[in-house]
Amino acid sequence: MIRNAVTASLLAMALHAQAQAAAPAPLKAEAAALVDARAGELAGMIDQLFSFAEPGFQEVRTSAYLAAILEKNGFKVTRGVAGIPTAFTAIWGEGGPMIALGSDIDGLLGLSQTPGVPGAKPLVAGAPGHGEGHNSGMPMMIVAAIAAKQVMEKNGIKGRIMLWPGVAEELVATKAYYVRAGLFKDVDANMFAHVGDQLNTSWGPLSYTASLSVEYTFQGRTAHAAGNPWDGKSALDAVELMDAGWNMKREHLPPSQRSHYVITGGGNQPNIVPDKASVWYYFRDTTLPAVKAMFEAGNRIADGAALMTETSVTHRILGHAATNYGNRPLAEAAFANMQTVGLPTWSTADRNFARAVLAGFGRKDQPLASNGPQLWSPENPNPDRNAGSDDIGDIMWTVPTITIVYPSNIPGVSYHNVMAAAAMATPIAHKGAVAGAKVAAMTLLDLMTTPELVASARTWQQDVQFKTERYQPLLGPDDQPAIHLNADIMTKLRPAMEKQYFDPKKYRSYLQQLGIDYEKAGVSAAQ
Repeated sequence: MIRNAVTASLLAMALHAQAQAAAPAPLKAEAAALVDARAGELAGMIDQLFSFAEPGFQEVRTSAYLAAILEKNGFKVTRGVAGIPTAFTAIWGEGGPMIALGSDIDGLLGLSQTPGVPGAKPLVAGAPGHGEGHNSGMPMMIVAAIAAKQVMEKNGIKGRIMLWPGVAEELVATKAYYVRAGLFKDVDANMFAHVGDQLNTSWGPLSYTASLSVEYTFQGRTAHAAGNPWDGKSALDAVELMDAGWNMKREHLPPSQRSHYVITGGGNQPNIVPDKASVWYYFRDTTLPAVKAMFEAGNRIADGAALMTETSVTHRILGHAATNYGNRPLAEAAFANMQTVGLPTWSTADRNFARAVLAGFGRKDQPLASNGPQLWSPENPNPDRNAGSDDIGDIMWTVPTITIVYPSNIPGVSYHNVMAAAAMATPIAHKGAVAGAKVAAMTLLDLMTTPELVASARTWQQDVQFKTERYQPLLGPDDQPAIHLNADIMTKLRPAMEKQYFDPKKYRSYLQQLGIDYEKAGVSAAQ
C-alpha cells in the first residue's frame, strides 16, 4: 500500500513538473500580438456567424465560410467528413505533434435575437439564433491557429495543426461519429473552446452528463375516427402510452438522471386515426452504462405501448454524448497562459450594456468577468454544476482534451434563451474571444515546442483517466448521423434570414449594419 502510494505520488509530481514545461515567452508574446493584430478580423467572423444563425446539420453557410478562410490561410480542407455535409477538417504543417482545435458552430431553433438590444427582439420571427454563443468559438480557434502557424513558420517549428467544427452539438449528434470515422486517430492532443462568462479550464471528471438522443416511431392503421374507429390502430395512442409509462418509470430512477421528450409527429387531422406517430427522447445520466440502462428501459416501455395498441415500433439514435473529462497536464498549461493573458478590459459601454440586458430580462445584476482566471479540478470544483451534456466527451475519451471557456457572454443570463444571444455580436463577445484566442495560441505553441507536455498528457489519460472509465459508445453499426434534422425548417426560413446576413464589405460591424448605437444601448440602465 505504501509503495503504491509513493508511486502514485511520484507520478503526480512528474506529471506536474512536465506540465510546467512551456514554449519560450518571446514566442508566446509574438503569438499574442498576432492575435491582437487580427482582432478586427475575429470580430467580423463572429458577427458573420451570428447573422447566419444556422441550426444543427444545416450550418451550410457557416461551414463554407470558415473552410474558405482556412484554405486562404494555407490549410488543406477536407469537407463532408464522417458522412456529415457541414463537417470538415483543416490541416496545416508537417512533422512534430498533431494538435487539434475545435468549437461548435450550430445555433438554436426559435432563438433569433437582434444583438445589442437589451430585450427580446427577433431578427426574423421564429428563426434560429445563437442563444448559446456558438458563433464565437470557431472564429476564436481559427485566429489562434493562424497566429501560432505564423510563429511556427517564422521560427522553423515543426508540427501539424488540425481544425474541426462541432456540428449539431445542440443535438449531441456528431462527435461520436467523428471518433468512429477516425478523425482523431493521428491527433496527439485536442483543445476545445466553449463560450462562457469567465476565463477558465478544468481537469478531471466534469459535471456534464452522458446522453443518448433517440426517436421512437410507431406504425398503426388509419380509419375514420367517427365512422369506424374500431378499424384503426392509433400510433398516437402508442406514443401517449409510452410517455405515460416513462413518466411512471421516473419515480424509480436515480436522482442523477435527466430525461425529457417532445412529440415530433402525432397524426394529420383529428378525424383520421393516426397511423404514424413519433416521440423524441433524451436519456441522460452520469455514466454511459447508466444511460444504456435507461435506453433499454425506454425500449421495453415502447414495446409495451406497441403491444397495447396493436401497433409496431422502431427507434433511431439521433445523438450520443459521453461524460466529460479534462486532461490535467493540458489544463495546467492552459491555465498558466490564462494567468498571463488575463481578463479583457471592459469599457463603460460594455458594463452598461451587460446591466441593461440583465435588467431587461428580469435577471439579478452581475458584473462582467472580473475574477480569475480559474482552474477547476476535483480539488477545486466549479460551483456552477451543470447536468447538461456536451458531445466533446466522446473526443475526451479518445484523445487528451481540455475545454477552454472564454468570457464572451454576460454573467447571469440563461442559455438556450434569447437573452444569451443579446451580447454575442457586440464588443463583449469580441473581447472575450480575443482573450481566448491568445490562450489557445500560446498553449498550442507549448505543445508544439515541448514534447514532454504531449507525453505527460497521454500518460495522464492512460494511467489516471482510463482507470475510472473506458469509452464504450452506444452507437450501433447501422446508426448514421441524422443529417435530415432541421432541413425543412431552414427551407422555410432561410430566404427571410438571408436578408439579415452581415455584409462586411459595406459595414464595419453587424451592429452598424443594424443601426444600433452600442454606446447608448445600456445608458438607461446606468442612470
